[in-house]
Amino acid sequence: QAAGAALALLALVDVALLWRMPVPDVSRRVPEALALGVEREVRLELEPGARTVRVDVHDLHPGGWEVEGLPRRLLLRPGTVSGIGYRVRPDARGRFAFDGVHLRLHSPLRLWHRRCLAGSAQPVRVFPDFAPLSKLALVSAERASRMMGAHIRRRRGEGTDFHQMREYRVGDSLRQIDWKATSRARKLISREYQDEQNQQLVLVLDTGRRMLARDHGLAHFDHALDACLLVAWLALRRGDAVGLLATGGERRWVPPRRGMAAIDELLRASYDLQPGPVATDYLAAATGLALRQRRRGLLMLVTNLRDEDIEDVLAAVRMLQRRHLVVVASLRERVLDEVLGQDVSDLAGAVRAGATARYLAERAAAHDTLRRHRVSVLDVTPEQLPGALVERYLAIKREGLL
Repeated sequence: QAAGAALALLALVDVALLWRMPVPDVSRRVPEALALGVEREVRLELEPGARTVRVDVHDLHPGGWEVEGLPRRLLLRPGTVSGIGYRVRPDARGRFAFDGVHLRLHSPLRLWHRRCLAGSAQPVRVFPDFAPLSKLALVSAERASRMMGAHIRRRRGEGTDFHQMREYRVGDSLRQIDWKATSRARKLISREYQDEQNQQLVLVLDTGRRMLARDHGLAHFDHALDACLLVAWLALRRGDAVGLLATGGERRWVPPRRGMAAIDELLRASYDLQPGPVATDYLAAATGLALRQRRRGLLMLVTNLRDEDIEDVLAAVRMLQRRHLVVVASLRERVLDEVLGQDVSDLAGAVRAGATARYLAERAAAHDTLRRHRVSVLDVTPEQLPGALVERYLAIKREGLL
């Protein structure tokens, strides 16, 4: 009984000391802007009160993110600041928050522990991965286009805007020779032209249910947004004005603007866009765009076109064609190509292959309907989308169709 009483008294003293133990001060250092799928370090700094304390630390990061380095156990001593770092990898774009730091304080004799919440909530924004843009900024526009997967035909001196005078090169046409400059310099001088600048490009991004399809863990919408940002960056670099219209689920409108600073505005306006389980009203989107975009421009619609959508899409495109040049990029699920590439060995496989082939045939018929109305259609997988958009944009600029 005496031993039991002594143990009970010891436990009471231990819990009293734990209860009187102050909660350590916690601060967090995390960038305000993160990139989707890019691993970053988060730092936590803890400062105890007047007593040494043993504590388990777990940061309340946004759920679902990949985390490495948590939870951690620390021994905090008075007068010192202890810091730990761990790594997170965001798995979605948008607005998120770190809700605080979960602490578990141990009593001096470790008979008890106390749970508490320290620190403050901290909002963060997750943007599309813009690291490729920073890499492309160090190379020429032509090489950047090739790095995006575009196949560019070489040409020399063609275009609509005068660029510079230079010496004649083998292969220049006679129309390029400036005879007055040639007589003054007493050698052949050619005029060099470049693609017309200050044209309008509007990226129309579907945020409806068609973009909820996923390929290898990433939604079609994320692929489409990344591709749109890449072609927007290239167009801005070449002197054109770029705008963005999101329609279907969430709706956003960014009027076309020139200058490389416009890419920041496009990122801020689109980083938290998410597709929704709603049907996209293509005709309403075309009506709104026709009212907003008065000047002739290139409109690139990125969606996942199905045969049941063709009437609405065709009506919308024909309305926009009265003033603009329209390109439709239709995303195709990679699994469809994989199914057709598999060997068929049973009835279920034959039914699956037949249904896939029929679906693709109906999809191709919808695309052909648009092509018959002089609409440029890109039938691509998400991985092929960036190169296809850049290649078509450059081809339109090269041919002077705007």
